[in-house]
Amino acid sequence: MPSRSSARLAALTVAAVCSAASAVVLTSPAHADSVRVHDVQGTTRISPFAGQKVTDVPGIVTATRTYGSSKGFWLQDPAPDDDPATSEGVFVFTSSTPKVAVGDSVTVTGTVSEYVPGGTSSGNQSLTEITKPVITTVSTGNAVPAPVVIGKRSVPDRYTPAGDTAAAGSINGLPLQPAKYALDYYESLEGMNVQVSDVRVVTATDPYSELWVTVKSREHRTHRGGTLYGSYDSQNTGRLQIQSLGSTADFPKANVGDTLEGTTAGPLDFNQFGGYTLVAGTLGTLDSGGLQRETTRKQSGRELAVATYNVENLDPADATFAQHAAAIVDNLQSPDIVSLEEIQDNNGAKDDGTVDANETVTKLIDAIVAAGGPKYDWRSVNPVNDQDGGEPGGNIRQVFLFNPQRVSFTDRAGGDSTTPVGVTEVHGKAQLTASPGRVDPANAAWTNSRKPLAGEFVFRGRTVFVIANHLNSKGGDQALTAQYQPPVRSSEVQRHAQATAVNAFVKDILAVQKNADVIALGDMNDFEFSGTTKILESDGALWSAIKSLPRSERYTYDYQGNQQVLDQILISPAIRRGGDFAYDSVHINSEFNDQISDHDPQVLRFRP
Repeated sequence: MPSRSSARLAALTVAAVCSAASAVVLTSPAHADSVRVHDVQGTTRISPFAGQKVTDVPGIVTATRTYGSSKGFWLQDPAPDDDPATSEGVFVFTSSTPKVAVGDSVTVTGTVSEYVPGGTSSGNQSLTEITKPVITTVSTGNAVPAPVVIGKRSVPDRYTPAGDTAAAGSINGLPLQPAKYALDYYESLEGMNVQVSDVRVVTATDPYSELWVTVKSREHRTHRGGTLYGSYDSQNTGRLQIQSLGSTADFPKANVGDTLEGTTAGPLDFNQFGGYTLVAGTLGTLDSGGLQRETTRKQSGRELAVATYNVENLDPADATFAQHAAAIVDNLQSPDIVSLEEIQDNNGAKDDGTVDANETVTKLIDAIVAAGGPKYDWRSVNPVNDQDGGEPGGNIRQVFLFNPQRVSFTDRAGGDSTTPVGVTEVHGKAQLTASPGRVDPANAAWTNSRKPLAGEFVFRGRTVFVIANHLNSKGGDQALTAQYQPPVRSSEVQRHAQATAVNAFVKDILAVQKNADVIALGDMNDFEFSGTTKILESDGALWSAIKSLPRSERYTYDYQGNQQVLDQILISPAIRRGGDFAYDSVHINSEFNDQISDHDPQVLRFRP
């Protein structure tokens, strides 16, 4: 899988032995009569021979990897032991194009290494490898060991054991229980030839020629064919990443709900970008599920339609303006107010001090008009250069688009990048001290992160307060397949502080006018069941309206086989009590391989 995939797999180079393995010491090299592949793998995630030399380990070559910086081959013992916890396969890292072929019977002498993809600080599990190999070919043209069939009955329903408290929560040293836990089951097959059959795609093909399938077709299935991530205890055990040992040009361009018909087979690897991965030498045939992009209904004359849409680092050099415009006009039915996230400055990632984004926004507005939509007006506040995170030099920010034929914006001077917007009482009604303005921008919670944008709108004589957000990303969180269980979600610390600030600002409005119509929306970078959302909702100030949908429709993003909520529209009690609101997560991106953003937009319609 050369080209762009090579960059992703470059991380699979041999690195330091992890701390748990480095404590293992052997007094002398092991010999072929006592050490086979299953001995190298052992009954935990750490090889009992880690850091030590093994001699003449026999096996059959089942696959070779000739691209990227993780060149090597998979070795499997055709004479397995009777312990289901010990894998019979292992990756042999050669660093250059391997000189063996599939079907060769070889012996390998080398050093056993426990490589942690992404580095030990990532918290990832390790991959057992034999490095610095000396390879002796015994014979050629041998039959490859038959693949282990991974299916709904073989994968346990429980995802992982709890980590060992005496080892800082690590599962590395725990004995594998492949009949009880899904992660243990996959670990017991690490490096072995495996296969899946007739599996449904649950994450579309990405730019790196990867996709995700499920071997459990009924596990938390969504109404469009994906797999829902509905709680921290719903990791979804049937998910498996698929890569290919072949050309990227031949890799299927799959959408959610498609099926890989027939057999997909190859060695089971472990990498930084998804954990356990079937690296296919044989790929099934793609059968389309016919998934179509959704279109929401048009708001009525008395309904205000408010949307949030992450347009993924949009800058004037992008080629996606017409597609984004068509999405807003056709799929979203031209909402009255659109909160845009990830609008970049006028020269994108060029880091030259530019912060204005008028060219980016104007180009989008013009494209919307060309697509048959309204001539939107817009408001925003420029960030301080290089202070809001995101792509360096891009200066991403939130922007309000609004249709002046349907809604008016209340301009009130004083809002800038560093001045906090406040709330005052005028004739018994809440009013912002600046519109547009930024919420608490000096708060340390917003360090290297996007500050919320607040504005006042008027629809049919009724004021609506809108707060556009793009909270701290999940970067740095440990993966679901981490060696630490439960995984540490370190990004929550900042995001919780941000949610606290937004909640406090909403309470300031409601303290003045308890029946105020307030909407906090945007890319919250967290789930509807998360601590972040609970803080945003604290004391009843807000409620995440996506929870009004059936559970199988609650998703805005698709990550590693899990459909999940990152984008939200939260509403104040006055809007919720009215009961006449309608919510729609409009699935136009997250399920498709040709997406123009990785987020699905959200639309709320209500009568102020």
